[in-house]
Amino acid sequence: MSVFNSSVLYPRFLLTGLSDLESRYSLISIPIFLVYATSIVGNITILVIIRTESSLHQPMYYFLSMLALTDLGLSTTTLPTMFSVFWFHAREISFNACLVQMYFIHVFSIIESAVLLAMAFDRFVAIREPLRYVTILTNGVIIGIGLAIAGRALALVFPASFLLKRLQYRPVNILSYPFCLHQDLIKTTVSSRWVSSIYGLMVVICSMGLDSVLLLLSYILILGTVLSIASKTERIKALNTCISHICAVLTFYTPMIGLSMIRRYGQNASPIVHVLMANVYLLVPPLMNPIVYSVKTKQIRDRILRKFKQQKA
Repeated sequence: MSVFNSSVLYPRFLLTGLSDLESRYSLISIPIFLVYATSIVGNITILVIIRTESSLHQPMYYFLSMLALTDLGLSTTTLPTMFSVFWFHAREISFNACLVQMYFIHVFSIIESAVLLAMAFDRFVAIREPLRYVTILTNGVIIGIGLAIAGRALALVFPASFLLKRLQYRPVNILSYPFCLHQDLIKTTVSSRWVSSIYGLMVVICSMGLDSVLLLLSYILILGTVLSIASKTERIKALNTCISHICAVLTFYTPMIGLSMIRRYGQNASPIVHVLMANVYLLVPPLMNPIVYSVKTKQIRDRILRKFKQQKA
């Protein structure tokens, strides 16, 4: 009896990789490792370039630093269990460790959504008020925005973890992914979960849902401002400053919408499809953002190339 009570109080969770492909995990882990390595190196490079180049100490690049830090946090949060499953075939994770990972995955996801919104606001101010750009987005304002972004994410996700902690689970619970997500943990509970489900929906609406609407509104305002510019050359130049950000927004929201659609309408889809979509959602944005900004942002690209030339010399 005491053993049973202990197993209920401290349930075990088993992570899931790619079903029926366990014998090929050693090969599958190679591209996964390359994705993580590229993500981490790329985002660290962005941070170092911005930190060491005084000419990049501007609002746009401060927000880009926030995005790179968020991507680093997201990568390092999922990395331990991904490697545990695909390298060591170790699927088990404790309930508390699973809650901690879930908490930070969702915190960093909400932060990334808000940073993308802040970057849209930055582009709007730069295009609408170019002469007052630096005086409007001062260091103090940017710090305040950063603290508000982090505070909102931390505050929204904490109650979700607390509510999950109060639920009852089976002694052994099988998760759908090689990491812990809120919607996946809810499915394993044997007690009433409607409060947790409703709160989880509210968090999504109040964070990414609201951010996506404000992002759309921001680009409507940006487009209106650009169309009011008399010179065609200046209009194209203004729009070009937004291309990297638009790519980052699409890279973040497209996999998220795809994962939501698969979970909602893809019940008959292979479990591998669900796992792949979840991996794309969490791995692709940290991988693509530094690549996009390095390629499309001339100031970043030039300084990276200069660093490489200096090292070769």
